[in-house]
Amino acid sequence: MPKKVLIVTGDAVEALEIFYPYYRCLEEGLEAVIASPTKKTLNTVCHDFEPHSETYTEKPAYRLDSHVSFAEVKPEEFDGLIIPGGRAPEYIRLNPLLKPILAHFFEADKPVAVICHGVQALTVIKEHLQDKEMTAYQACRPDVETCGGIYKEDTLHVHGKLVSGHAWPDLPGFMREFIRLLNQ
Repeated sequence: MPKKVLIVTGDAVEALEIFYPYYRCLEEGLEAVIASPTKKTLNTVCHDFEPHSETYTEKPAYRLDSHVSFAEVKPEEFDGLIIPGGRAPEYIRLNPLLKPILAHFFEADKPVAVICHGVQALTVIKEHLQDKEMTAYQACRPDVETCGGIYKEDTLHVHGKLVSGHAWPDLPGFMREFIRLLNQ
């Protein structure tokens, strides 16, 4: 039976940060399940760095179906968790069903991979980030530190079973490390 990976997200997820991990998991022979607040077709976005802008820009990207709603998730059935970035984390964290899902993976010491703005979802379980080293998109440094985490400026960081990445350019190493932890 293949290992099972849960990907939690919602509308405005960064396209590369959902598609790359999803297809990489499938390529590895893992069962990948995308969960969102409601089971629906998600609208992804493309974040890019353009010379005229002091921050990233955002454009509409592809559509992608989620497989289950948060209410349908049984976290004990999964071996690992991925939290992509984009704007999705800022609003999925408001869903009360997300907190116990996220907490399960830390309490059960399962691999967790979080990239870019994904750390915003983890703010609802800040007790599990206390003294954990991690990276995130630089604008999310206050989120990491407010939760008691130790922000690392590296673009990729592994602390125990927590893999964190700065942004979508770091996806190859991010997924390599997550899959390595999943297969231990």
